[in-house]
Amino acid sequence: MASHGILYGVGVGPGDPELLTLKAVRHIEEADVIAYLAGESGQSQAKQIAQVALDRRQPELDDIVIGMPMSTQRDAANEAYDQGVTLIACALEQGLDVAFLCEGDPLFFGSFAYVMERLIHRFKVQVIPGISSVHAAASALQHPLTVLKESFCVMSGRHTHEQLSDALKRHDSVVIMKAGRARPKILQALRETQREADAQYLEHIGRDNERIERNVSQLADDNGPYFSLFVITRQERGTR
Repeated sequence: MASHGILYGVGVGPGDPELLTLKAVRHIEEADVIAYLAGESGQSQAKQIAQVALDRRQPELDDIVIGMPMSTQRDAANEAYDQGVTLIACALEQGLDVAFLCEGDPLFFGSFAYVMERLIHRFKVQVIPGISSVHAAASALQHPLTVLKESFCVMSGRHTHEQLSDALKRHDSVVIMKAGRARPKILQALRETQREADAQYLEHIGRDNERIERNVSQLADDNGPYFSLFVITRQERGTR
């Protein structure tokens, strides 16, 4: 293994390039090969966020681009990961260090987790943490996620209506990530649990098209963008 390259999972943060850590920038600049996911249009959010660091590189090798179909079917996604991992493994076997760019934090709802699980038993892996969209949302709202003894829960829009409703009833603070197609279901759960007034909504945090909606009753009851989330906290926080 000593002659193999190292796989770095590099968190590039939620969208604002200035939120890249110094360590992330260094590993991007020093890596032999850069890898990242790209959508069906060929665009990569992670690459766009890290572009300032990428511009400082003098690349000698092509990037490894993993085309990811926007589908709820995991078979297609797993096939894409398998193909990308084959290319990454080939580079690592040649002694090349690979930096895999991942939005937010690599191991918090991060795509790098699926790459790492396929390679960690064969190669050395290091993870460079990044700022998550959850913490960026709290900063954008200038609103604490939790205080004192409040309970806190992070969920995905992929959870069922029943699971979302249960979390909203049980926890003081709830963040629902990857709202996108689940936005109608989330709005319904907020209304049914009487947490609508506690909720705030964000899209594309830290990017030019950032949107913040503090009154979620104003949201259209239809699908939103993939990069969106809800932050739900108690209005009256008192001295819990």
